[in-house]
Amino acid sequence: MIKLILKTTILTFIVCCFALVTQAQIGYDYSEYEIGAAAGFNSVSGDAQTKTITPTVHLNLTYNATPFVNIVFEAQMGRLAGGDSLTTSSGRQFTADLTSFQLRGQLQLGEVLDYSHSQFNNALKNFYIATGLGYAVSHITDINRFSIKTPGLYTPGVLNSQEPFIPFRIGYEFKVYNKYKQPAFKVDLGYEYNLVLSDNLDGFTSGSHYDVYSQFVIGFKFAFGGSIISYRKQIPY
Repeated sequence: MIKLILKTTILTFIVCCFALVTQAQIGYDYSEYEIGAAAGFNSVSGDAQTKTITPTVHLNLTYNATPFVNIVFEAQMGRLAGGDSLTTSSGRQFTADLTSFQLRGQLQLGEVLDYSHSQFNNALKNFYIATGLGYAVSHITDINRFSIKTPGLYTPGVLNSQEPFIPFRIGYEFKVYNKYKQPAFKVDLGYEYNLVLSDNLDGFTSGSHYDVYSQFVIGFKFAFGGSIISYRKQIPY
């Protein structure tokens, strides 16, 4: 009888400890990988005198070193455009198909802020900065090199370019938690400044400055696969 009581007590104690440990981990866990998609709205700062907003579609895969330190591989496909052949003095106008790839590291403020007792810091924790390396492939589909306002003005350039670029990105990531308080779904709002290391992206070569294309981005990410990892502090406030 005593042995039965002792066994029952030990078993109950183990079950209670297990339940407490499980309960203590709720809010600490996160998924190692995410897959996502986004829409980008782009403009080119190059040799054309006016800007045109064009779309791109983004697909990305994220590795989460922590909930707030992320490594993102992304592919982008879409169009670039700019200029006006009829109204600008240079006459420069172009459209181009764009395919690009980038690998960037992303740091969210939650990695360095103590947000456990501050609603203000909790709101700040999802702001992030990111940078890395990219490779852009541009194929000009339509271009005007002659000016009708300045007779004889011609702008040379190339129709196809493959150029490295450096992305600089800031943004905010809205996290949606599942019943275990793990980040399961995210909405990503960002602005990206892409410094292309050449003057060839828009098909014009004029001057010595590099081309830039910038993007406003809205995207979605879903946690999937990999390991479920525990963070050093609770992720939700």
